[in-house]
Amino acid sequence: MKDYLRNMSFTTGPSRWSDVWLATAARGISSCGDFLAASALALALQSAGAGGLAVSGLLLAAALPLVALAPLTGRLADRVDSRLLLTITGLAQAATCLALAYAGHPVLVIALVALLATGLAVTQPVLSALVPAMVRAEDFPRAGALNQTAGTLGALAGPALAGVLVGGFGTRVPLLVDAVSYLALVAAGLLIRTRRGGRRSVPASTGGTGLAPAWRLGRDPLLVVMVGSLAAVVAAVGAINVIEVFFIRETLHSSTTVYGLVTGSWTLGIVIGGWLFARVARRLTDDGALLGAGLALLGGCCLAVLASAAVPSAWLLVPIWLAGGVGNGGDNVFNNLLLARRVPEAARGRAYAVFGAAVQGAGMAGYLAGGLLLAVAEPRPLFVGCGVVGLLVVAAAAAPVRRAVRAERGGQVAARGAELATQSPLR
Repeated sequence: MKDYLRNMSFTTGPSRWSDVWLATAARGISSCGDFLAASALALALQSAGAGGLAVSGLLLAAALPLVALAPLTGRLADRVDSRLLLTITGLAQAATCLALAYAGHPVLVIALVALLATGLAVTQPVLSALVPAMVRAEDFPRAGALNQTAGTLGALAGPALAGVLVGGFGTRVPLLVDAVSYLALVAAGLLIRTRRGGRRSVPASTGGTGLAPAWRLGRDPLLVVMVGSLAAVVAAVGAINVIEVFFIRETLHSSTTVYGLVTGSWTLGIVIGGWLFARVARRLTDDGALLGAGLALLGGCCLAVLASAAVPSAWLLVPIWLAGGVGNGGDNVFNNLLLARRVPEAARGRAYAVFGAAVQGAGMAGYLAGGLLLAVAEPRPLFVGCGVVGLLVVAAAAAPVRRAVRAERGGQVAARGAELATQSPLR
């Protein structure tokens, strides 16, 4: 049954590359706006003398809706017309960001950041679930790499642009630019021909009831281990997202512009890694091999974090974070391919929402830890601690990964044996 779902999860006609490019452009532009706003607000807090807890509080407000609302937004992505969701949510996010540009009280800023993230909690699973429906199975690694490239190029441009704009104009201008960027989601919603949700995406496997299939993450041990290991590593090293602004600006005495350019090197690595490993992913037909390779790449990311603690200059972080980003990009490709292969099409919105919630929840733990740790320790030793703990988590995850892969392959052998046993020997 699982093989049937895998084969039917992608489009059976020609791949709609025009739709892929529209989704890619929308994700890239809106992602640039997301990181532009986050970096501008983080720099504003740091420049105003706020501590690590203030920065971590901002990051928590941006992540909490993606975790808390995942059960709701995943179902919305599967049951409501994707065009309607992208259009309405894009307009709401543009209006929210416009209000954020003129907000002055910290409590109001945090509330608006949380509201902005609520829109992201809707659009992320919608766009993620749309891409596999646009292409054939053999084209998905390339389409996924394009989509990831857009997101990471946006993440690359956002912090760098924030550093330049905050230095020249303050925080209002970058937030106004962010408000305009969300109109790309509206345009995508209106122009993309591929649609999900509502009446038009009821698969035959549901018996025409319009209800999504009874998919549960816990029923797939391989996906459970994938999500669990990734979340554990993110929790272990996620504190650097709070610590890095103090490490680069105060420990290494760099400007806001250098901060933006250096932090962008990791996301540039994600772009390179996405394309490098998309070629590898097309040849890895075994899901267990994808899972094992992804864990190895996570170990490389943790090594990059550990190595970055030794640099005397911010510019020396660039090659290290570039290498870490390559591993990050490859792991993203493998994870997205595993989800697309193993989840029925009508449940993909929920699957991507659950996956995103697990990673964001782990990131929230890292944000909180980073804010607390900065109150008692300097940034450099904290980078060492994050890297070491991350490597220990990867090592601990190796055993459950091996067990899940063995169980998966054992189940495949048993299924093949049962299929052969039911065939007539005269055939």
